[in-house]
Amino acid sequence: MTENTTPPLARLSMTLPADLFDQLDAMVAARGLNSRSAVIAELIRNSVAEYAEEQRPDAVLAGTITLIYRADYGTIRHRIAQKQRDYLKEVISAQHVFLENDQSLEVLLVQGPPARLHALCDDLRRVRGVQQVRLVTTTALLPQLHEPPLDEIGTQHAGSEA
Repeated sequence: MTENTTPPLARLSMTLPADLFDQLDAMVAARGLNSRSAVIAELIRNSVAEYAEEQRPDAVLAGTITLIYRADYGTIRHRIAQKQRDYLKEVISAQHVFLENDQSLEVLLVQGPPARLHALCDDLRRVRGVQQVRLVTTTALLPQLHEPPLDEIGTQHAGSEA
């Protein structure tokens, strides 16, 4: 599939309780979407990503970890940075912003096996002053930026990592 083509579409028919159907329509209207399909596709993508975590614990996933924490809570930023260093292979980048009422928002771009990403979230939750941690994953990956190293005869080393 090239950048300018869209994947083929398939039709899905479903039956919902009337009140849930009305809530779905209200959400579609509130978000300004053209159809229910966009919301349903997003829900399915999220569910597929969660399923991939459960079914393939050795798979590599990309995603974000969103943190909310008290910025004035001692050395919290330093402790969070230490946790990121502990997971250097998984944390691709971080974006920090100060919020009102001495709170901070930090978003980490991450990639790795689900167990490592969940362990990172758990370690971040244990940092005193962290109020919220949320991991969102996708089965799509970041492209490999570097080729594995070559030996002196030009072949890739077995087990080399980029």
